[in-house]
Amino acid sequence: MPPHDQPPWILDARRALGARIAARRMYQNLTQERLAEAVGIDRSTLQRIEGGYSDAKISHLLLIAHALDIRLAELLEE
Repeated sequence: MPPHDQPPWILDARRALGARIAARRMYQNLTQERLAEAVGIDRSTLQRIEGGYSDAKISHLLLIAHALDIRLAELLEE
């Protein structure tokens, strides 16, 4: 199902996840560039994840959580 065909609650949850990632990143004084580097993804990919514009791969979320020193479950909590 293309992203624009997903139910609104999924889009909202994706945006909320991105906001939690961005907030934790900023709390740790990391730029998108530095976090993306630590995770091994492009900054533009991280930007899309934080903005809620794309679904993140589970491997990316695990790497992001590790780089931010937070449990994946905490990032996924609503």
